[in-house]
Amino acid sequence: MSQIATGERVLQELPAASAPAPGRFRKESAWRRRDRRWGYVFIGPQLFGMLLFVVLPFAASLVLAFASWDGLSELEWVGFENFTAQFQDDLLWKSIANTLIIAIVTVPIGLGLAVIIAVALEKLKTRTLYLVLFFAPVVTSTVAVAMIWQQMFRGDGVLSTAISKIFGIAPPDWLQDPKLALLAVCIVTIWSSLGLNVVIFLAGLQNISPSVIEAARIDGAGPWRLFTSIRLPLLSPIVFFSSVVAFISSLQTFDTVYVLVQDAGPDNATRTIVYHIYDLGFGEFEIGPSSAASVILLVLTLIITGIQFGAQKKFVHYEGDAA
Repeated sequence: MSQIATGERVLQELPAASAPAPGRFRKESAWRRRDRRWGYVFIGPQLFGMLLFVVLPFAASLVLAFASWDGLSELEWVGFENFTAQFQDDLLWKSIANTLIIAIVTVPIGLGLAVIIAVALEKLKTRTLYLVLFFAPVVTSTVAVAMIWQQMFRGDGVLSTAISKIFGIAPPDWLQDPKLALLAVCIVTIWSSLGLNVVIFLAGLQNISPSVIEAARIDGAGPWRLFTSIRLPLLSPIVFFSSVVAFISSLQTFDTVYVLVQDAGPDNATRTIVYHIYDLGFGEFEIGPSSAASVILLVLTLIITGIQFGAQKKFVHYEGDAA
């Protein structure tokens, strides 16, 4: 009984400080409110820029897609006439076809080369130098890149002269040949985006657990089996991410075409859908049809991205997935 009485006395004598102080929560709440206000201050310029340069132009484009306007005269509502006219325009379909060709050619080849180069650089001690060389085109102005390649693709340029000497044929004039102009755009696109993908894939390869690689080698896996059964499946989430970004970027190809090939090449051989939008809006001042074409591009991008996300369930393997 004396022990019980002693325990009750100890509980009664516990200091009141063990309970939360009355003003403690109010002080913490005030600090959180102050921190939240500073957060709004820091993200405010970004939000303002996004509203001004992204949200408002997007909303204006949706409105103008259903109107006829040349930028100066009074706005006139025309309903779906702009979309109907665009779907009946051969230039739109040619632009879509050229854009899809660029995407289908550049994305698989560019990502495939990036994976091969990343695997080759993984074990090199001097890979930093190579990464700098590969990444240089990524941070170089697209205009500068296009102008350099423009000189190489000329009939008397370095590339055409080398092909002429090696194969004994007349020097090809890439940018004036409808069959070669689009190929020239694809080459420049692959070359300029290769470095970024190499860096991303190399980081993904280095993130693979060495114990997994060692276990596969103990089981007798050779270099090819190790790549196809271990490294590539574990790298598939990064490949999927890069393919989505690359496809969206390819669908928005404009600056390379604008600088590299004059007036979208002979017979509009390199006319992309973004160039088509630019030509309608700033070349012919048909703002309504230009906005309609931009909405069509948005829908096309959503469809292709949706197909990619649907296909990832079969080809993308995450490390935490059940075997």
